[in-house]
Amino acid sequence: MDRPVLLFLAAILAGFALVKVPLSGTVFAAFTPFTNFIGILAILVFSVVLIYKASLALLRK
Repeated sequence: MDRPVLLFLAAILAGFALVKVPLSGTVFAAFTPFTNFIGILAILVFSVVLIYKASLALLRK
C-alpha cells in the first residue's frame, strides 16, 4: 500500500479525534469551537485528497 495513503487516513482519524475530544470542564474548554473547526477541516481536506488519488489510480489502470 502507498505510504502517503496511510498518512492521509491517519490525518482523517486525527480529525475525528479532534471533533470528539471532550474539553468541557477543563482549562481548554474555550478552544472547543477551534478544535471542532480544525477537525472538520482536516476530515474534509484529506478525504478529498484520498478521493482524488483513488480516482487517478482507477483511471490509470
